[in-house]
This record gives sequence, structure tokens and C-alpha cells, in this order.
Amino acid sequence: MSSNIKYRALTVFFCLVVSLVALAPTVARDSLPDWWRKVFDPIHLGLDLQGGMHLVLGVDTQKAVESRLDSLIDHLEGSLKEKDIVYKRAERQNDEHLSVTVYDATAADALDKLVKETLGVLEPAGQTDDSGFIRKSYRLKEGEVKAIKEMAVRQALETMRNRIDQFGVSEPILQQEGEDRVLIQLPGVKDPQRAIDLIGKTARLEFKMVIDNANPQEAVKGILPPGGQLLYEKRADKQTGAITETPLVVETKTSLTGDLLADAQVRIDNRFNEPYVAIDFNPVGAKRFDQITAASVGRRMAIVLDDVVYSAPVIRERISGGSAQISGSFTEQTATDLAIVLRAGSLPAPVKILENRTVGPSLGRDSIQMGMLAILLAGVFVAGAMMVYYRLSGIVANVALGFNLIFLLALLSFFKATLTLPGLAGIALTLGMAVDANILIYERIREELRLGKTAKAALEAGYAKAFLTIIDCNLTHLLAGLILFQFGTGPVKGFAVTLCLGILSTLFSAIFVSRLIFDYFLEGRTVTRLSV
Repeated sequence: MSSNIKYRALTVFFCLVVSLVALAPTVARDSLPDWWRKVFDPIHLGLDLQGGMHLVLGVDTQKAVESRLDSLIDHLEGSLKEKDIVYKRAERQNDEHLSVTVYDATAADALDKLVKETLGVLEPAGQTDDSGFIRKSYRLKEGEVKAIKEMAVRQALETMRNRIDQFGVSEPILQQEGEDRVLIQLPGVKDPQRAIDLIGKTARLEFKMVIDNANPQEAVKGILPPGGQLLYEKRADKQTGAITETPLVVETKTSLTGDLLADAQVRIDNRFNEPYVAIDFNPVGAKRFDQITAASVGRRMAIVLDDVVYSAPVIRERISGGSAQISGSFTEQTATDLAIVLRAGSLPAPVKILENRTVGPSLGRDSIQMGMLAILLAGVFVAGAMMVYYRLSGIVANVALGFNLIFLLALLSFFKATLTLPGLAGIALTLGMAVDANILIYERIREELRLGKTAKAALEAGYAKAFLTIIDCNLTHLLAGLILFQFGTGPVKGFAVTLCLGILSTLFSAIFVSRLIFDYFLEGRTVTRLSV
């Protein structure tokens, strides 16, 4: 045996061994040592094969614009106080406008100058007289509104990804669809409702001061003090499960938000043996919390999550450590979920479920069985046709086809690709397309034999002349597969993955492996004819 054939045989053998080692965790995961499973991942199954959830969420980007205006108002009020510009009130007018009411023209000019210097995202939107006062209106620039909406979707996507990672879902799929939609697929989720609650919770944490002299009963009737807001503190009776709502009037202005949190952990209260969420602020938040508590000793501070008051304790003394706790009628699971969403960050805008589909694991098993049956039948029919039409050369093509399937599955493991139901269809299609290369080679060999060449010369010419044709054909298929992978979503992308990887394995097995088999059997032998 020549050294050339030995090196080629060793290459194929090495690829085969590595492929089988990589596929072992997929076939016999439980019987392998831990280091083996850590080095080589099993083939990951998609939602349609493993079961799980398919969600399409819509992001209310307009709410993100409103939140941006609210923060601009808060910043503007602070700047007005620093510049000693006297004003009556600052408020949001509608989705993209805010207004500031001042007492005279001098203050109005100073306001315009301040906005121009410090808030470049705003532009003047008019001026009106309001019972002897001057109301200046400003609106967000069009480019800023578009940027806020785009950022809201990206932030929502990242926040959901952080929550899902902490929730412990293996191989989730999260991607943006259109301008304001997010696609989420969670394979293997066993508690769909908890996942929905965790993903969709806005989790906007706010600290607001309670207006102690306000009458909550009058607020329920719609009589609110200036700058006041009616919220409800919910309490659940652990014995009966009954939920009571207590009205509470708080300041509309938010004193502190959860954006300044550094950590959130579940703790157990030693006195009552009840879980609560302990929160720690970052340095900026700790300083702000210290200032608020120092200026509000004796007042109640409401801890508000998604417009629901969890608790409203009285500030007994200045709190300088940057730590606080959220207590309420928590179970251990609800406290854990709350800590997760607080650590992952609040959503920049509310989301709503537009599509919700759940695939059961039994349906996934049926899909795998039917998909494997389709692949088996495709392989049997292709192998049978090749043996009947090309005889012994067809057997060589079938051996190469077996190598092709092993290499393809190993590539799925190496690239950590997710195998889906359309991916199984891609594998079946690959088996059918794989023998195209051998057919081109064998037909060229037949032509060379008809011209009177010897078996070895015909074999050499057949592989050489069909090579460029095979490369051209598979490159066009690969290009189509890459386009499907880049621009497709869901089932289309799953099909494209196996199609592209199948083309790579096909080129290696159909050209390299099959040629090695022929050369091995023809080496040192006098062959007068080929069974082709």
C-alpha cells in the first residue's frame, strides 16, 4: 500500500473516530464520565422535537418614549432648581411632548436657554398663555423617538435573555421580529405559566413617598391632591388565600428606581420564617437612597413594583448602607422569581403576548420517530437504487453515504446546532443529494470506459473531470442554504443548518472517502473492468 493511500486512510479513520466520540453523549449520555459530557455536547433538540413553548411578544415602545419624557422632566426640574429659575410646574402633555409653566418672559427665556444647552434631544413646540402664566412646550426630536423605540426592543430582548438564563432553560432562542416583536422559544419548559409570568413581568421597581395627609377614601372617588397618585397595597391571607387591597396615595414623582440596583437575593425572616427579597443599590443608588431617607425620617416610603405597593414602611432613621428589603405575602417561588427579574433588570416597556403555543414532549417524541423513519426510508431507497444501477460501485457510494451521515451528525454536535423537525427533513434531503456527486463521477467513468481506457485510467479521469462540476453544484446549494440561514427564522433556519452542514460532509465523503475505497482495492491489482 502506497504512503499516499495510508495517509488518506488515516485521515478518514481519524475523522470517523472523532465523530463517534462527539456523538457518544447523544447516544449514551448517562453511561459516560462527566469530563466526556463537558467536552462534547449532545445534539440539542429544538422546540418541535423536545417540546416546550413558542412565544411572540409585542413591545409597547410608546411607553418607553413616555418613560424617557418622565426622566427628562425629572432632570429638567433638578436643573431649574440649580439655576434658580422659578417655575410653577413641569408635566408630560402627551406621548412625545412635555411642558413647563413659568411666571414671566424672563424665566421663559432662561428656560429655553437651559433646554438648548442641556437637553439637545428636545426642540421647541410652541408657547401659550395660561391664566397669566407662560407655558412652554417641547417635543422629542423625530430621530430621538425612533432611537428610543429601537433601543426599547433591544433592551427588552436582552432583559428577557438574562431572565431566561437565570430561569435555567437550555438552548433558548430569542430574536427580534419586525420593529417591535420578539420571538422566544423555550425547549423543555415544564411550567409554561411561570415562564410567561417571569418573561412578561415589566418589573419596574420604584420608591415613592406616601402622602400622609391625603385621604385614601376620597382618592378612590377620584379626588386626588396635586402631584398625587392612587395605588393599592395587596396582601394575601396565607390560610384562606384571600387577597385584600388597601388604597394608598403616593407622590407621582418617583424618588428612586430599580435601575440603580446592584443585586437582589431571597432571604428568610427569622422572626416570622417568611421569605423576603433583600436588595442592594450600586454606589449611585446608595448615595441617592441615603439622601432620601435622611430627608424623610418619619415618613412612609412605598416600595412599588409594576404599580402595586408591596410594602410601605416608615423611615425610622437615615439608611446609609445602600440596602433595603421588599417584604410581602411571598412564597419561596414568587420571591425567587421577583429576585430574578430585579437582578436581570426591568423591561424598558411593557410587553404583551401576541402568540403562545406549547408543544408537548409526547408530540416531540412522535416527531423524532417519524423523522427518523423518513431518514431511514430515504437511505434505504437511495442505497437500493445505487446498488441496482451501479452494482459494486453503488456499494462504494453507499459506504460513503454512511460516512456522510455520521460526519453530518458530528458537525451538528461540534457547531452546537439545534436539530429541529425541518432539520430532520434537511438530513433526509442530504442523503438524496449526497449520491448526486457519485452519479456524476460514475457517468464520467462509463464514458471513459466506452472510449477504450483502462479501468484505472477511466477512474482517474472520471474523478478529475467531474470534480469542478460537483464543486459548482454544491457551492450553489451552499449559497442558497447560507441565505436561508441568514434571513430565515424558525423552521427555515433549522432546515438551512442541516442543509449547509450536509453539503460540507457530502463533499468530503463523496469525493475523498469513495475515491479512497476505489484506490485501496485497485492498488497493486490488475483490473480489466469496473462494475459500474
